[in-house]
Amino acid sequence: MIQNGQLLAVFNSAHRVMKAESVLKRCGLAILLIPAPRALSTDCGLAIRYDSDLYDAVLQALTSEKLLPAAIYRKDSSTHYEPIWSNERIGE
Repeated sequence: MIQNGQLLAVFNSAHRVMKAESVLKRCGLAILLIPAPRALSTDCGLAIRYDSDLYDAVLQALTSEKLLPAAIYRKDSSTHYEPIWSNERIGE
């Protein structure tokens, strides 16, 4: 389950999210690949969940591998996810 305050990185393809999971686990980061909540529209139906204290480390690892997510959301309540970061560049 997703706790309030946790972050979700959403990607635009299943291939990218699974590759990102591999990169982040190889870096020793405590992340989990989960089904994306219905409240978030995703192209692949998966998301990477992690605690907010890993925000910088996750972005740094994904940037170095050119695997930036489409967006990152923070769970604020049982049904609300606040967008906190967006990759506005096309094709990322």
